[in-house]
Amino acid sequence: MSGFAQNQPIDPWGFDAEPVETWASILSGQAWDLIWLGAFLTLALISFKRKSVLLKYVTLVIAVGYLGFAKSQLISITNIFSLLDGNLPVFRYNLAFYGLAGFTLVSTVLFGRFYCGRVCAFGALTQLIDAVVPRRWQLTVPRTLERRAGWIKFGLLAGTIAYFLGTTDMSIYRYVEPFWMFGLFATPPLWAALASLLLASVFVRNLYCRFLCPIGATLGLISLATAFRIPRWSECQTCRICQKACDWGAIDGPKIRMTECVRCDDCERLYADPAKCPHWRILAYRTRKIVPLRPIH
Repeated sequence: MSGFAQNQPIDPWGFDAEPVETWASILSGQAWDLIWLGAFLTLALISFKRKSVLLKYVTLVIAVGYLGFAKSQLISITNIFSLLDGNLPVFRYNLAFYGLAGFTLVSTVLFGRFYCGRVCAFGALTQLIDAVVPRRWQLTVPRTLERRAGWIKFGLLAGTIAYFLGTTDMSIYRYVEPFWMFGLFATPPLWAALASLLLASVFVRNLYCRFLCPIGATLGLISLATAFRIPRWSECQTCRICQKACDWGAIDGPKIRMTECVRCDDCERLYADPAKCPHWRILAYRTRKIVPLRPIH
């Protein structure tokens, strides 16, 4: 009997054998998430490159439906907490998240707060609200107050990070970010606060993104090193057309405040319009004034 037992395999039924994990199996389980995310981000870049109003709003609708309610996938202050705590998600099981995070960082370095203006589901929602609300309902924030209020989001960013470092309590994010709304789970007081915020956004354009968002503040700081900035003409020293058209308070005379600009395209479409931008009208006028000299015989 002892010889028979010695000849038997230790685990004849293979109960102890663990399947070998490969990158093929890892990718197969996340393939559709990566495909849909890649398609959406490609659309966002195309709409930005073409300066198409229609494609922009198509992108915003998809951002709300796909990244918001379908996936509930947004860049959050909790990601900063995880980075500070050294507790980031495992890379191989969260490829879509790292793809979105990497895209956000690279696009911010290249263009500024592109994520805020075209990818973030909550930012997209408030822009869609802004598009359907009659202009006569909306309040224009005085310029001095607008500049001062813009600092609130930086204070919230610093205060929230300080709180986390002191307590390691990540639940504070619910009180500074409304992104939990896409998961449709919160307490009644939080839903009441969200309703108040959305109602206020009807009257003050993009209220949360402009004045309260810690992630917007973070990307705004990164935007100070933006590589490809919006061009400015010499006529911008005196012209205020783009400044008046900017719903984000990002244009101050000849200067674009990169911490506030979300690359919404409004001023860039004005720059490219020969009928509206004084730069092109002045160039056309100067061209007409130049009379070629007749050759001397």
